[in-house]
Amino acid sequence: MTYQDALTYLDSLINYEKTNNFDYKKSMKLERMKSISERLGNPHKGIKAIHIAGTKAKGSVSSFINSILIKTGYKTGLYTSPHLISFRERIRINGEAISEADVTRLLEKILPHAELMAKEEERPTYFEICTIMAFLYFKEKKVDFMVLEVGMGGRLDSTNIVRPLVSVITPISYDHVKHLGSTIRDIASEKCGIIKNKSIVVSSPQNIEALVVIKDAAERAGAKFYLVGKDAVFERIYSDTERQVFNLLTRNGEYPNAEIHLLGDFQIENGATAVLAVEALEHYQIFIDKSAIMDGLRSARWPGRFEVLGRKPLIVADGAQNGQSAFILKKTVKGNLKYKRLFLILGVMRDKDIENICRELSEVADYVITTRSRSERALSPQFLKDRFLHYKNIDAVTTESVDEAVRKGLTLAGKDDAILVTGSLYVVGEAMEALKRGRFTLSLLLYS
Repeated sequence: MTYQDALTYLDSLINYEKTNNFDYKKSMKLERMKSISERLGNPHKGIKAIHIAGTKAKGSVSSFINSILIKTGYKTGLYTSPHLISFRERIRINGEAISEADVTRLLEKILPHAELMAKEEERPTYFEICTIMAFLYFKEKKVDFMVLEVGMGGRLDSTNIVRPLVSVITPISYDHVKHLGSTIRDIASEKCGIIKNKSIVVSSPQNIEALVVIKDAAERAGAKFYLVGKDAVFERIYSDTERQVFNLLTRNGEYPNAEIHLLGDFQIENGATAVLAVEALEHYQIFIDKSAIMDGLRSARWPGRFEVLGRKPLIVADGAQNGQSAFILKKTVKGNLKYKRLFLILGVMRDKDIENICRELSEVADYVITTRSRSERALSPQFLKDRFLHYKNIDAVTTESVDEAVRKGLTLAGKDDAILVTGSLYVVGEAMEALKRGRFTLSLLLYS
């Protein structure tokens, strides 16, 4: 088996990241994940875990926690999804992506068990195979910690076979409503499925409906509960298109002039959530030095989240996949970017909050280029353009690929303008891939 053979096999599996046509409660089964894990010796057991669920900011919070643990001296595995450019991004140890050879070798180890399950039970899904691959890799490499991002929901997610030291709930809003429920309470209940008995729960600031559900779930589990905004407060001091500086006060003390390189007010909130999570490890007699926390915050990177990809014109990429994320992105653009005109490259999935995404982003766009990713779930660019123009009558054009959209944006934008690539993370990833491969000639492009 070659690496490409491995990817081809993975792509042949049921993949809930790429389709919306499934019954969530019937299709997502922890029993399948438990079965493949047991067949391979339950590799997740014995590894200290921090588990992150939520609608927004899971990846950013995971990145901050991962960076802090690395700076503390721990060998740390990070499991996230989806990937932007390479499958290897999903599984990392101390910041280094799993190799092609290890992906292939581990899949060859998993494959006989998966095929036997296909005969005796049900074939594991794409995400289940990815998750067990991560667990096997982390066990082989003898990591001290693994930081795990939930794929969808929480209660039925394949990562939820772990018993984490700390469960983290990032901001909850409307997303995957067809599967997780049509109310914030329903969605929060699914996310809170990662909370385990007698553990620790850390939450980002939440709207009141979600907060009630999270606090109730923590109380029923007999878990200690910490909340950003109560157990950690912060104040932004300075920000530009390179960094943010803020003061942070937690239950354990002060972090003056903390610095992060992830942009937007919400990233300060995410950093505070990560600090509360690593501080909570003290309940297990694991103490994280404040200097390591400061270094970890400063060193954390998370591609595709309000990331500056180029200058003159300014090129920024950010995944805003629901109305609340689009609202935050709008505020971040207004508060952090300076430009003459903003060219919006937008592509979203059919199952997303299209109306609110268009409504929010229409307030900052001067020109919109709608597009579609290669995913079968991608919304028609023409339909997206029509919905966007319902909220703001501006110049607009449709494109049938992200490459074409980026090329169009670079053709239209002047050196004092900005290009914002947003919507689906698949769109962001394909734009980054196009720029990174050097398909466009731009002297000040950061990706070359």
